[in-house]
Amino acid sequence: MVIIPDDILPRKRTEITVTQYNAILDFFIALVIGLVLGSFVEYTVHRLMHKGKFLGKRHAKHHRSFEAQGWWGEFTDYSLPGLLIAWAGFLVSIPTGIGFALGTVGYAAFAAYAHQVQHEKPDLAFWLGVPIHYLHHRENMWHHNFGIGVSVWDRILGTYKASKWQPERRLREYPLSEFVTIRWR
Repeated sequence: MVIIPDDILPRKRTEITVTQYNAILDFFIALVIGLVLGSFVEYTVHRLMHKGKFLGKRHAKHHRSFEAQGWWGEFTDYSLPGLLIAWAGFLVSIPTGIGFALGTVGYAAFAAYAHQVQHEKPDLAFWLGVPIHYLHHRENMWHHNFGIGVSVWDRILGTYKASKWQPERRLREYPLSEFVTIRWR
């Protein structure tokens, strides 16, 4: 049992049991695992699309048109593979299940935003350094840069290809409203 001293919270003595502490820890560990696994599934599915093993014709059409579906359309596509595994955490415990499901679905929401913003405003994908998905399309990289939200799997698995990128404007020149002014539906 962990006891928080009265001088930190003088009004009420709060006790957290070891079981509660473990449940919180399990939740956060499962959340991180869900996020990491979600990013790997996104990379893998995109790579399989390019090999023609999963929705190859539909993906080729996407490359020809260079259009995204809007955040909601992308989210529904990205969340489907995640939903196939999101339940697995509940085999361990309820907190683990909630954390893992939030991680996989949360990553799908982030990947949908990353995809949409790189199609509309690639300068705003600041967390990537260079908007790899935008470059993947611009330079017709059929065998490289499959990551959409992150580039870590491309770098680890040898599919990352560096490319020159010059943003139209510096990030700080964009008003904050630009980050949410994308096609949502």
